[in-house]
Amino acid sequence: MSGFIPNFPHDGVVTVNRVILKPEYTLDDLQERVAVLCENVKTYHSDTGFVGGLVALNTGEISNEGSTIGQAVDSDLKDKEALIITFWKSFEEHEKSHRSDTFQPLFQDVIEVCENGNEEIAYKMLWSGKAYDEEQAQAAKDAKRKHAV
Repeated sequence: MSGFIPNFPHDGVVTVNRVILKPEYTLDDLQERVAVLCENVKTYHSDTGFVGGLVALNTGEISNEGSTIGQAVDSDLKDKEALIITFWKSFEEHEKSHRSDTFQPLFQDVIEVCENGNEEIAYKMLWSGKAYDEEQAQAAKDAKRKHAV
């Protein structure tokens, strides 16, 4: 299945930044700086390899159904940790974007509010997919029942 990230190539690159907010800054500080940075990337790099991105905030909730490391009830990093995830046609295009004059000052503004600095790791996409609509989901369930071994 495709379409989760429109126009993302099968051999595209996903980069993940994990940032942890310094205690003296607010979530609004982080959101504002990240929004300005992301808008810059969209403006100057949509035609040079950038495909899309998302920013996710740690809610503090830990899934005990999906975790195998005990029965924790919440994360100490609630509202302090965020993931900045971007999708690129190639790693080379990603790296070139980060060397641009418009990107670097905004990137430094984001790093200023982060206690962990930044480590950006690149991943090769192995799978992506979006949910079925109601009709597709029913057809998939029917097929599973019909062809169950």
